[in-house]
Amino acid sequence: MGRILVEHEEDLSSAWSDPKYGELIKKADHEWLHWDKLRFVARERGLKPEVAWALLAFSRRSRYRTLPLRGHDDAQLRYVVPDRVQRELMLTDQELAGAIAAPEEHPIQPSLRDRFIIRAFHEEAIASSMLEGAATTRAQAKEMLRRDRKPRNRGEQMVLNNYRAINFIREHRATPLTPDFIVELQHILTKDTLDHPEQSGRLRTNTDRVVVADQYDYEVMHTPPPAGELPERLSMLCKFANYTESEAEFIHPVVKAIAMHFQIAFDHPFCDGNGRTARALFYWFLLNKGYWLFEYLPISRLIYRRARGYFRAFLLAETDGFDITYFINYNARIIGFGRRDLKRYLARKQFELLHSRQLLADNPDLNHRQREAITRLLRDPSHIISIADHQNHHRVSYPTARSDLLRLEERGLLTRRVIGNRFEFTGGPGLSEINLP
Repeated sequence: MGRILVEHEEDLSSAWSDPKYGELIKKADHEWLHWDKLRFVARERGLKPEVAWALLAFSRRSRYRTLPLRGHDDAQLRYVVPDRVQRELMLTDQELAGAIAAPEEHPIQPSLRDRFIIRAFHEEAIASSMLEGAATTRAQAKEMLRRDRKPRNRGEQMVLNNYRAINFIREHRATPLTPDFIVELQHILTKDTLDHPEQSGRLRTNTDRVVVADQYDYEVMHTPPPAGELPERLSMLCKFANYTESEAEFIHPVVKAIAMHFQIAFDHPFCDGNGRTARALFYWFLLNKGYWLFEYLPISRLIYRRARGYFRAFLLAETDGFDITYFINYNARIIGFGRRDLKRYLARKQFELLHSRQLLADNPDLNHRQREAITRLLRDPSHIISIADHQNHHRVSYPTARSDLLRLEERGLLTRRVIGNRFEFTGGPGLSEINLP
């Protein structure tokens, strides 16, 4: 940058007062443009890219905050919180650490909470695995988790491991972060999925050649720091996670979680499972700080849909002096997508339940047990009902429970299938007449 300043000294002096450069700098700040994009935008406007970049760098320099985390050559991670990220942080504080509401301002009902959490856990476990290349389908993975069956291949094992790791995080949300905790988390995530099983549950060593390469042409995209630095780096990360800042040095918890995510991905402390471990620690930290509604946000599913932006944000940060604002911007957008999806989902499900209850209450041909069974299926279309379950839940005789469910099948509200020597019932085609479109 010093060379550019010397070469374009006259251009810089006149550019300070040029409104065209001023408008470009404002746009670049709002979108947090990298040199790779800024140079094209500048040329489109008839401006000199080097001058625009020098002005932008000068504008950003005074606003950077540094973190006690490092890139290569002891370079500290630095960041700015742009205005649109500030807005997302405000909404995150309001809605994901408090009570997210449906249109009538009803928060999540306690009776629905566990089901929503399980749904989100399933989605996160599946998407995080697929993001790392798990060879399974979403339908197969959901069926495995729902029926609690053993995995049939490595891809399903990855999904199951992710599911167990998410539950481990939830159970240990109040546990201080330690290097051993991180290693244990990686072990849970990678157990029985690696070509070299001994690489699960340990840090990489100097004999392990680990790089991040493009999946298509195998070009090396990132070389992590030497293995000998890992103990110190993990200790610094844990100190950063456990430290409570004063008012004068406050770092927003979401920004802090994103920085931790970036640091694990950059350090690549393991031979495999680094991305999954980084995303898991992101969840752990936000649950630790009281953002309880993050349990409902399948962040990896949203990243999976926008995977190119995920990897690009990481590379932009590394190639611009470890400015992780690019990574913060990306993750703030992902959180925003998840937050809005959750609001829409809860509003729709609550409206559907109110509507379906009214329709069922007005139907004199259904008894209260049948109404409850149908309502449960409307709440959770993947729910499976057996005669024994129905009998035990309502404390009726086996013939009564059997009659309830078979009559619902006759009406097209249930579909029956034979599993071994028993019947199982799932939602039938007639449910579409009760459920909202």
